[in-house]
Amino acid sequence: MANDELIPLNIVIGDRNYRIKILPADEETVRKVLKTINDKILEYKTHFAGKDMQDYISMVLIWYATQLKENTSEIIGNDILDSILKMEKQLDEATSNV
Repeated sequence: MANDELIPLNIVIGDRNYRIKILPADEETVRKVLKTINDKILEYKTHFAGKDMQDYISMVLIWYATQLKENTSEIIGNDILDSILKMEKQLDEATSNV
């Protein structure tokens, strides 16, 4: 896969902006995953008042990883799982520089 096949995408998780590069075919999946994550962050903010954004994001990531593990073989195909793992790696790299 060449870098020129990737498209830039600005994403928001919680209250932080990130710029990642993805395959055009993965854009819809990435956007759906981001919506799920941000909706869950909002849900946790409603139920656990007084925490900071990092706490909410951590709770959601634990929830999401648990859901992935339980449902990977049933619902999520390998291509989608690979995309999520790539996104996770990119986010780890982006946040380690902050």
